[in-house]
Amino acid sequence: MSEEQTDSNSTGYYFDNASTRDQSSVVFSKPIFVILMVMMVTLVVVIVLGNALVILAFKVDKSLRRQCNYYFLNLAISDFLVGAFCIPIYIPYILTGRWTLGRGLCKLWLVMDYLLCSASVFSIVLISYDRFLSVTRAVSYRARQSMTHQAVIKMIAVWVLAFVLYGPAIIFWELAVGRSRVPKDECFAEFYYSWYFLLSASMLEFFSPFISVAFFNLSIYLSIRRRRLHSRETQQHLQLSQPASAQGESILLSHNWGFGMKLAPNRLSRDKKIAKSLAIIVCVFAICWAPYTLLMIIRAACRGRCIQHHWYEVTFWLLWLNSAINPFLYPLCHSSFRRAFNKILCPRRHTTPPSSFFLAHCYTLDW
Repeated sequence: MSEEQTDSNSTGYYFDNASTRDQSSVVFSKPIFVILMVMMVTLVVVIVLGNALVILAFKVDKSLRRQCNYYFLNLAISDFLVGAFCIPIYIPYILTGRWTLGRGLCKLWLVMDYLLCSASVFSIVLISYDRFLSVTRAVSYRARQSMTHQAVIKMIAVWVLAFVLYGPAIIFWELAVGRSRVPKDECFAEFYYSWYFLLSASMLEFFSPFISVAFFNLSIYLSIRRRRLHSRETQQHLQLSQPASAQGESILLSHNWGFGMKLAPNRLSRDKKIAKSLAIIVCVFAICWAPYTLLMIIRAACRGRCIQHHWYEVTFWLLWLNSAINPFLYPLCHSSFRRAFNKILCPRRHTTPPSSFFLAHCYTLDW
């Protein structure tokens, strides 16, 4: 979510206007200009292609059209639009320091930018919640996989909540205060320095989602860990209590015990791998979103005087970087999507019908 560098304070006068306008009108040297352009275009290409592949896989492979996979589709759609619409419009703005597309397109761009980033966050929460149910309530979860209408309702709720969070404020803030404080050659939200609004919105956009994602993924790991420890204890108890009256049975029991002892390190290794993967999910979400959220609140509280503007720009691009990471972090960690990607990218190698494995489990921790 990107805003620009200047605004008026609540009493109506512009503060520190000259210095901030100088920052916004910086002309980059040609080498820096080319480097920034290449980096930005590369990010756009990665976001668009990565998320387009997820959307195409969902369209091509009917075995993916199960309730849990609709949430991956929802995330891919929001991230795809970030790369296809939001960033391309912002690139000339950041490189020239001037908004030349008019107030109408500015409003549309702001609404779309906030909407898509918020929808991406809420989709990540929905995916984590769906994972949580798949592990903690496996039986009832599998029974509901054919009820795709429930997934559609949740997807619609994500988009409605994402719009309500910022959309009305972007559209009607100017009418509420009586005038616009945004210069004609700039584009940013009217609530740019309203710290009370930003703090309230960030509770719904970052802090609550982050706590939810952390809780769901930690619960998943603890549940899997607890289940495996219980299974191991049960197996050992049965082996110790089983009578070995015959020599053959004794040998078989000894063999099974030795095999169980060999499996223990493998299970522990898998637990560590799952814990590491879940920790990566939480950390990536925090790294991409926490800097922007914190600086946004600090910036509004100190009226933009306490932190250099280039740090804001870095946090803006971190948000968009998250849209490039998501296709690799979520669908590519799902075995069904990986196989669908292979069918699309290497069709000659996949001429056989899809395996029943697709229908066995909608989501597994296949890391």
